[in-house]
Amino acid sequence: MKAIKDNLKQRAKKLKLDIPAVFLALKIKSTPWYAKAIATMTIVYALSPIDLIPDFIPVLGYLDDIILLPALVALTIKLIPDSVFEECRRDADGLWREGKPKRWYYAVPIILLWIVIIIVFMQIINK
Repeated sequence: MKAIKDNLKQRAKKLKLDIPAVFLALKIKSTPWYAKAIATMTIVYALSPIDLIPDFIPVLGYLDDIILLPALVALTIKLIPDSVFEECRRDADGLWREGKPKRWYYAVPIILLWIVIIIVFMQIINK
């Protein structure tokens, strides 16, 4: 059990460095456009104060933070050339030492997605 806990702590530390590195990779011209598209989604989701699945929903609320965000980061890293990402990782060290940026406009895509889900759900119910 302790090994699992230590592994999760190690992954969380790595994620704290990888997210700012992904953010920096967006600004580099040699990052492919498709990597930038996934990186944009990853950064918006990571910085959004609103989760896709709210944390107050038992179990599922935390699963998106445990599974979805690391999966998005891992996918983004695979799409970015290794040399570019290593440079970004070095530059990202200490970038968000004071904490991640707090901007509410990062929540807009998540809010829009929930609105679309509610509209579709209401259409299905009314049929």
